[in-house]
Amino acid sequence: MTSLRMTTPRLLALRVLLERPDEERYGLSLAREAGLEPGTIYPILVAFETVGWLASRADDVDVHIEGRPRRRYYRLTADGVTAAREALAAAEKRRSARTGARKLAW
Repeated sequence: MTSLRMTTPRLLALRVLLERPDEERYGLSLAREAGLEPGTIYPILVAFETVGWLASRADDVDVHIEGRPRRRYYRLTADGVTAAREALAAAEKRRSARTGARKLAW
């Protein structure tokens, strides 16, 4: 499995994605749930999709009828679920070793 450098924003995104791993969600919604800016979430989603952790699909709507731009929906793959759990567990372990804490602060 491909590994990525895990930054706090990436861990926040993974945590949100794992809350409902089988559900498709669009980028702006994920950004809001993770407490990240849209300019931060989209590069994260691209990185996760590049390594196979996410699958995405484009919205098929008429933007004039809907009154909004097209959305891209993201969902964790099976590999992504496993990788996300491992990344969050590793981050928790590192944090606990560093501070003696038992839970992630975020």
